[in-house]
Amino acid sequence: MKKRMMSLVSMALIGAMVLPNAAFAEEAADEGKVLNIQVWNEEFKSRITDHYPGYEAVDETHGKIGDVDVVWTITPSDDNAYQNNLDSILPGNVDAAADDKVDIFLIEADYALKYVDADVNVAMTMEDLGITDEDLGKQYTYTQDIVRDADGKLRASSWQACSAGLIYNREIAKEVLGTDDPDEVQEFVKDWDTYNETAAKMADAGYKMAATVNDTYRVYSNNVSAPWVQDGKVVLDDNIKKWVDDSKTAVDNNETTTAELWSDDWAKGFFPEGKVFCYFGPAWFFNFSMHGDEEGSVGHDGGWGLVTGPQGFYWGGTWICAAQGTDNPTLVKDIILTMTTDNDVMKEIAQADSDCVNNKEVLEELAADESGNLAILGGQNPYEMLAAGAELVDMSNTSPYDQGCNEEFQGAMKNYFDGNATYEEALAQFNTAIVEKYPELVTE
Repeated sequence: MKKRMMSLVSMALIGAMVLPNAAFAEEAADEGKVLNIQVWNEEFKSRITDHYPGYEAVDETHGKIGDVDVVWTITPSDDNAYQNNLDSILPGNVDAAADDKVDIFLIEADYALKYVDADVNVAMTMEDLGITDEDLGKQYTYTQDIVRDADGKLRASSWQACSAGLIYNREIAKEVLGTDDPDEVQEFVKDWDTYNETAAKMADAGYKMAATVNDTYRVYSNNVSAPWVQDGKVVLDDNIKKWVDDSKTAVDNNETTTAELWSDDWAKGFFPEGKVFCYFGPAWFFNFSMHGDEEGSVGHDGGWGLVTGPQGFYWGGTWICAAQGTDNPTLVKDIILTMTTDNDVMKEIAQADSDCVNNKEVLEELAADESGNLAILGGQNPYEMLAAGAELVDMSNTSPYDQGCNEEFQGAMKNYFDGNATYEEALAQFNTAIVEKYPELVTE
């Protein structure tokens, strides 16, 4: 992919021109010669490779930015391996040898609070890095709220705004609902009662409404009225209980399954023979999950549509942190500014990678004309909907325990859905598991 004109800092790093601020150029030149980046998959690496000015790939885990060697350490998230790796190296990063220092690490929403904690202090504040509120002024509020420490200081920045919706199979919609028009399809899924009525229609026609109960979980959990943990006590929200009730009915009526997310059974619906009407996901879902480039998939020929669905929600997002102890603060600052605030780069990411970027100006521009149309959605432009959704995301009910509580609860309820336990037995299993994981908590 042709890269845009290099930013001033990147040019300084490769000696392509003389910066008007000579002291700034000198500061960058005197910094470390190895940039270590910790990630859990290829996503951020591909964004840097394709969109960061001056980056040159060397091999699968190495690159160059001027005379700086870039080293990618990829530790998959399976079995918590990525977080375990960060936990082992970040506390001692300030005292690590220069070439071994972590400079950048990434975090996800589910555990962001753990790494932006001021007392833990493994991520620099954006202020200390020299990045101002004005620099980040085009970003959505929720993407900043999730990475503020207790003092209100930002300790990360994201290029993504991961508001999400219901992604439906257009051919199935036309067959069962008589239309694939997004405005009309939304009426069939506008709230959970209506969604459940439509699920019955889909089952009668031989289709699963969703691939698994786990597809809908995040929609319910994003719309709780209070955090999982309140004053040290684990509290089951009414909206989570509604997910249990609705999911049990759907499984018993053969309207969905209990397959694990990311499993082969879950992914069957990305192909016509899988006979799944809808999935729930954000824009990154199009690019990373739906096999849109694979011939024969539903997405290959633009077979999906997008609507808001029963409730608005968000899913995921990746935040860039500058590690305390980095010896490349000038370059790290430029990477964060370029990848999360530069309009040209962010529009390029949206168009090339089907991503919903964290930039109000860019999304407004994409929503205004056909430049935002996505082939996987049959030419539909999703950006007005996604931008509106990003404005409504509420992070007030998040807690550091969300990832563990959500994972353990879904695992325990699978036994209930499959008929291997009563609800009370499954809930007891959850309570036992969560206290083992977080001994400081008590359950109801």
